[in-house]
Amino acid sequence: MLKFLHIILSITVISFAGYGLITGDFKFQPYMIFFLSLTMLVMGLREFQKGNKGYGWLGTVTFLFIFFVSIQTFLWL
Repeated sequence: MLKFLHIILSITVISFAGYGLITGDFKFQPYMIFFLSLTMLVMGLREFQKGNKGYGWLGTVTFLFIFFVSIQTFLWL
């Protein structure tokens, strides 16, 4: 389940990033950052399931930071 969710979120992030790079229109960048934070959360949860607590905490802390940045970008607009 988490692997499938990780793949879907990664494709979403890559799609938003590719759109921004190809067209030069970065209006979807806050959404890309939000989905990137969710991707990091799923990666951290997968590492916890594997038993790698160090990488799990790293993924969780990274999620919190990127999520905070995405909230700031939504409020800034």
